[in-house]
Order: sequence, then C-alpha cells, then structure tokens
Amino acid sequence: MTIRHCAPAKINICLHILKHREDGLHQIESLVTFLDCGEWITLSKANKTELNIVGPQAKKLPVCENNLILRATRLFPSRCTSKITLHKSMPVAAGIGGGSADAAATLKAMAKVWELPVPNVSSQLQLGADVPVCMHSKPVLMQGVGEVISPVLNFPELFCCLVNPGVAIKTEDIFKKLIKKNNASMNSFPKNEKGWRNWFYEHRNDLEQPATLIQPVINIVLKQLKQCNPILARMSGSGATCFALFETLDQAKRCSKMISKQNPKWWTVAGPMLGQY
Repeated sequence: MTIRHCAPAKINICLHILKHREDGLHQIESLVTFLDCGEWITLSKANKTELNIVGPQAKKLPVCENNLILRATRLFPSRCTSKITLHKSMPVAAGIGGGSADAAATLKAMAKVWELPVPNVSSQLQLGADVPVCMHSKPVLMQGVGEVISPVLNFPELFCCLVNPGVAIKTEDIFKKLIKKNNASMNSFPKNEKGWRNWFYEHRNDLEQPATLIQPVINIVLKQLKQCNPILARMSGSGATCFALFETLDQAKRCSKMISKQNPKWWTVAGPMLGQY
C-alpha cells in the first residue's frame, strides 16, 4: 500500500509575538490558513527507510539525516521502515512551513500505513514549532509556542497569491533583529464573514519589519502585490514569502501572472485557500 499526502503551504495571516519566555522560546498568536502548492509525499512499507526528493525545488533540499521527514519517521517504532518520495515545489526556508508541512504529511502517512496512532503534539514539537499547526488544513488559531491549535469559524472564502523572491531567511536571525518581544494580543475573531476585512487591517506580522532589514527585497514584493489591489498583502511567517488575499480566483491568478512576468526568477503560485469550516 502506498499513501499519498499533500503538504499545503502554511500562511500566517497575522503573527503576534507576545512574550520571550525564560526557556528562550517565544509565546505567539497567529491566524493560520493553508494553500495547496502542489507539494506532497508518497510513502509505503520497505525493508529500510529511504527518502527521495524530486520536483522543481528538489536541488535546494539535499537528502540528509537531519531532514524533517526522516526525523518524523523516527517518532515511530524502528520496525516501521518506509520508502518515501517528496515532491518538492515550495521554496526552502520561506516562511510557509515547507519542511514542517512535509513532516506533518509524513506523520499522517506513517500512521495510516503502519496502523499506528499519530504521535502526540509534544512529540510533534520536537520536529519544530510549526509541525502541530501543519497537521491541519483549515483556518486555525495557533498559540503558545505552537502547541495550542483551535479552529477558526466563519472564515471567509478567499483566494491567495504567494510570492517568494528567491531568498532564504533564518528565523533565529530575525528574532535577533526583533526589538520588541512583548506585543499586543489579537482581538476576538469576527462573528460573521463581513467583519473579517477590518479585522485583517487591525493585525500584523511582528516579524515583517526585522525581516525586511535582513532582506529589503521583501518590501519590493509587498509593493508589487499591493499594485494588484488585494484585500490584504503581508509577509507570511518569518519570510521571505509574501501573500495577497483576493475575493476571486481570477484576481489571484492575474496577480501571480503579472508578478511572474515582471520577475521571472521569483516563485509564485495562486489558488483557493483550503478547508473553510
């Protein structure tokens, strides 16, 4: 039996840094949604664990023992040796949870193939703070250090254009540039779809400003996205990928096409956000 699981891109609609904890981790709040970027894993039982990486971004992610997919397999008993193929289409270190999404997809596939429980959230966090949230494919609220996940109701049906200018940013470098680490919490979510637009404007990504200090090209990406008149344009996660939200799929695709034409070396994709509740 071969299982295939998609690994959707994680989009931080907003990301608030609330507290720098004594253990060195950061307490956060983030509204997270997902977009299918054509990345997936296939997994089947095998005599030994083997990982192959294919796809348009494969050369940027060489196979190594520290790969999150291989680390995810080690959360299962040693007898669970598996053959895994990753179709890599998302940029690496891009702020959209590529590696974490791959790890989450691996955990789901391993559990199904080997008929075992999915490792708990504490184990998932060993792979990274974004892995628990990437176990979902619907709008969610992410809190704590990434371990508290809650569904978000009444999220509107929106379409997204993602753009990455081909630069990678280390998250630890951004936190070094982050001056204020005790920021305001998020407001309550709107009770109906009509209230979301104003809610978007009232919130922020606290990592956007320090990220632009490291990679000023992020400002150029955001400026081009805003020329497409989106509902919202913002950086996702720790960057450098940025997103724009639209009311129609046609608007999102036109934006992606325009930016791709102006910047052929940039990575861009457009589509509907996944799994409204």
